[in-house]
Amino acid sequence: MVTGSAAAATVRHRRLVTALATFLMLSTSAADQVIDDSAVDTPEQAVAVEPIARDEAIQGRINRILEATGWYRDVQVVADEGVVFLDGTASSQEQRTWARDLSARTEGVVAVVNRIAVHEKVSWNFAPALSETEALARRIAVTLPLVVLAVLILPLAWWLSNGIASLMRRILAPRIEHDFLRGVIARTIAIPVLLVGVYLVLQVAGLTGLAVSILGGAGVAGIVLGFAFRDIAENFLASLILSIRRPFRQGDLIGVAAHEGVVQTMNTRSTVLLTIDGNHVQIPNATVFKSTIVNYTAAPARRVTAEVGIGYDASIGRTQTLIAEVLREHDAILDEPPPMVLVDALGSATVNLKAHFWIDGRTISPQRIRSSALRLIKRGLQEHGVSMPDEAREIIFPQGVPLVRRKADATKPASGSVLKADITSLPATDQDSEATSAEGGLGNEMTELPQEVSEATIPEASSGNLLSNR
Repeated sequence: MVTGSAAAATVRHRRLVTALATFLMLSTSAADQVIDDSAVDTPEQAVAVEPIARDEAIQGRINRILEATGWYRDVQVVADEGVVFLDGTASSQEQRTWARDLSARTEGVVAVVNRIAVHEKVSWNFAPALSETEALARRIAVTLPLVVLAVLILPLAWWLSNGIASLMRRILAPRIEHDFLRGVIARTIAIPVLLVGVYLVLQVAGLTGLAVSILGGAGVAGIVLGFAFRDIAENFLASLILSIRRPFRQGDLIGVAAHEGVVQTMNTRSTVLLTIDGNHVQIPNATVFKSTIVNYTAAPARRVTAEVGIGYDASIGRTQTLIAEVLREHDAILDEPPPMVLVDALGSATVNLKAHFWIDGRTISPQRIRSSALRLIKRGLQEHGVSMPDEAREIIFPQGVPLVRRKADATKPASGSVLKADITSLPATDQDSEATSAEGGLGNEMTELPQEVSEATIPEASSGNLLSNR
C-alpha cells in the first residue's frame, strides 16, 4: 500500500509540474503580447521529476551572480518549482539576454521568465573616443613609413615613364616621320611603366587586393569606356590612320563628304576645311576616313568641259576646228593635252558639242575659265556665221496669224544699229580679252579669299595639327 501511494504521489507530482510549466508558458506567451520586455526561455535538457536543486538555492545563486556583474539595477530573482522569474533594469539588450542565458544554464532551472527591462542611458564618457583616437594614431605611426615610401615611388614611376617616352621619341625619330605617331608609340611603351609603379605603391601600402581589383577592373572599365566614348575613340583611330597614310596635306584643295575646300588643319577629332564661301567646316575624322576623298591639288592639271549648241545647218567638222582653235589660243588653257571637241547629242533644235580642255588647277579657277571659254567661243562662232539657235517651240494660232503693217518711224534707228552701238561701246578689254572685269580674272578663288578669312581662329587648332611634321 505504501508503495502504491508513493507511486500515485509521484504521478500526481509529475502532472502538477507539467501543468504548471504549460500554464506558465501559455501565460508568458500571452504576457509577451502585452508586455514587450518579457521573455520565456526553456532549457534544452529534460525536466527532472525530482528537483536537483532547491528553489532557494537557485534563486540565491542567480541573484548573487547578477549583482556581482554590476550591470543591473533593482534585481529580483524568484524561483518556483524550477521556474525562474527575472525582474529589474539593464543598460542594454545584450545584458538582458545574458541574464536569461545565465538563468537557463543554471542547474535545476526548468524555465526562465525574463522580465528585465532595458533602459539605455546616455554616457558622456569620452574614454571610448580617446581610445579610438589613440588606436588611430598608432595605426598612422605604423603605416607612415609605407605611405612615405609610396609617395616616393609614384613620382619616380612618373619620371621614369616620361623619360622612357622621350627616349623612344628620339629613337623613333629617324624611322617615323610624323611626330603624332611617334608620340602614340612612345606613350604606349611608357604607360606600362607607370602602371607598374602604381601597382608597387598599392603593394607597399598593403592594398594588394585593391591592386588586383584595379588591374582586373581595368579591362571591364576599358570595355565600358569603349562603348561610352566609341565616337571619340573612332575619330582618334581615324586621325592616326590618316596621319600615317597622308591622303592630303595642309593647303590641299579636297572634296569630301559633300564639302569642298582647302585643308587648314587636322586634330585628333576632326579635319577643318576652308570652303570657297569663307566658312570653316569641321568634318569628323571617322567620316573623312570612310568617305571618298577627291584631292584636286595632288595633280595640278584639271579638265574643264564647256557645252555649246549649234544649228543643224552648220558644218560640225568646221565648227569643231573653229572651237579648238579658239581654245588653243587661250593663254590659260594648257597645250598638252590639246583641247578636244566632241559631238555629245543631237538635240531637238541643236547639235550639242562638248569642248574638253585642261588647266592648271592650282592657279586657275575652273568656273572662271569655263566662263571665259564660252564667251570667246560664242564670239568666234558669230564672227564665222555659225548659227546657235534656241530650242524649237511649236506655237499654234487657231484663228490664223494676223498681219499688221506699220509705217517706219524715221526717228528710231534700226534694231541692228542699236545692238551694234551697244557692243562697240564696250571697252576693248571686255570685248576681246580672255578675262573680263565682270569675271574677276581667271585666278583660283581659294587663293583670293580675304586674309581675315584664311587667318580666322579655329578653336580646336590649338590642340595640335597632325598634318605638320613638327
